[in-house]
Amino acid sequence: MNLPHLKFALFGNSYQAKKSENVTKIVSFLNEKGAEICIEKQFYDFLVSTGRIEKGCVSTFENSNFTADYVISMGGDGTLLRAATHVGDKNIPILGINVGRLGFLADIVPSQIENALECVYKGDFRIEKHSVIHVKSDGDPLQNFPCALNDIAVLKRDIASMISIHASINGEFLVTYQADGLIVSTPTGSTAYSLSNGGPIIAPQTGILCLTPVAPHSLNIRPIAIPDDSVITLTVESRSHNFLIAVDGQSEKCEEHTTLTIQKAPYYISIIKRSKQNYFATLREKMMWGADKRI
Repeated sequence: MNLPHLKFALFGNSYQAKKSENVTKIVSFLNEKGAEICIEKQFYDFLVSTGRIEKGCVSTFENSNFTADYVISMGGDGTLLRAATHVGDKNIPILGINVGRLGFLADIVPSQIENALECVYKGDFRIEKHSVIHVKSDGDPLQNFPCALNDIAVLKRDIASMISIHASINGEFLVTYQADGLIVSTPTGSTAYSLSNGGPIIAPQTGILCLTPVAPHSLNIRPIAIPDDSVITLTVESRSHNFLIAVDGQSEKCEEHTTLTIQKAPYYISIIKRSKQNYFATLREKMMWGADKRI
């Protein structure tokens, strides 16, 4: 049987050597299939310097300057988020291999790598489409990438006092949050920063965004879920006259009174899931629901 000629773009974690031990397994498998492989330049240099691959054995790319049939993210959820940033609106499916810790998004463990890649060649997988949110500033342009797969947060800086966040939904005033910050999360991001601040878990593809305050001054303030076609407007006041905006964890400083507009981006991020994989089973496993340490 003739195999399809596929091209794979590989992202990885160049900070912890042990997390890259399985990359040779991926490269070897894909070479046997006759695939074309390109690796993110920074990760490629790391792999060559540590002797995991030979120099010149694959092509390289930087940032978003690549084309591929599939993207492989090798690391944890943070690596997959970075890969998703560079995939953007290319509509290239991402296969997440988890050599990190929890791994909600990147959920293929190293022992499953070859089986997962075989399934890709056989077409034995499904695609989960994950919504993305976009932020726009009416002040100085944001320096970081403005789209998030997980969440966009406004936060106080360092040891500054809490900030006042005036929030409106579709032009209607919602509330002024007196808090350390506010998280706007997608369903994908509901198990990340939002969850650690008391936000709800939201199943994928539910068409919801969630606003979760960070350490609110009033105990009456609670997370609120809204339709994902809503337009969220935030204006911040701070005693330090500035604040932070974090887009999937990448933060930068904004000036006080800057108006931020957050809404759903016009594209989705496609993540490859095994055919028999179930979100709720993953949730039980990762969250250890029902686990009894007495047993």
